[in-house]
Amino acid sequence: MSTTTPPKVYLAGPDVFEPNAIQRGEHLKALCTKHGLTGLFPLDNTIATTEPGSISHAAAIRPSMDVGTAYEMGAGSALGKVVVGYTTDGAQPYFEKVRRVHTVKRAEDGHLRDEGSMSVEEFGVKESGGLVDNLMISCGIEKLCTSEEEGLAVIAELLKVSKKP
Repeated sequence: MSTTTPPKVYLAGPDVFEPNAIQRGEHLKALCTKHGLTGLFPLDNTIATTEPGSISHAAAIRPSMDVGTAYEMGAGSALGKVVVGYTTDGAQPYFEKVRRVHTVKRAEDGHLRDEGSMSVEEFGVKESGGLVDNLMISCGIEKLCTSEEEGLAVIAELLKVSKKP
């Protein structure tokens, strides 16, 4: 009987700042276990997860799609890790997210621009409704999911992990 160690997934994201961060981490790690994975939560004391090097312990990165996690996503990608993101905002196109906090209008040059005349990305709008984040993030990950559990299931599939009964 083979005892294979389940692949480790670094659970990147702003979850560590939530008031119930420890419980949140336990929930995420339980979802990992459900999908045959081992979750590494940044507040665990089992690895030095507060240092970028902790990503090197994982086979994959499961980030929530926020700006603060972009560094971890890039570091994981550079280390050859599987990076699967998730968003909880209904996967709205990037330009719609920008519209929530900025005035965005179509300029004379045909581009969407904010009140500071900065171009607002709208890649993929005609093909699929638009990228959910900026081009480098949306196209720099294996898949963007709409829930954390879907993201972990995709990681398990990409790593070819069989689910536990």
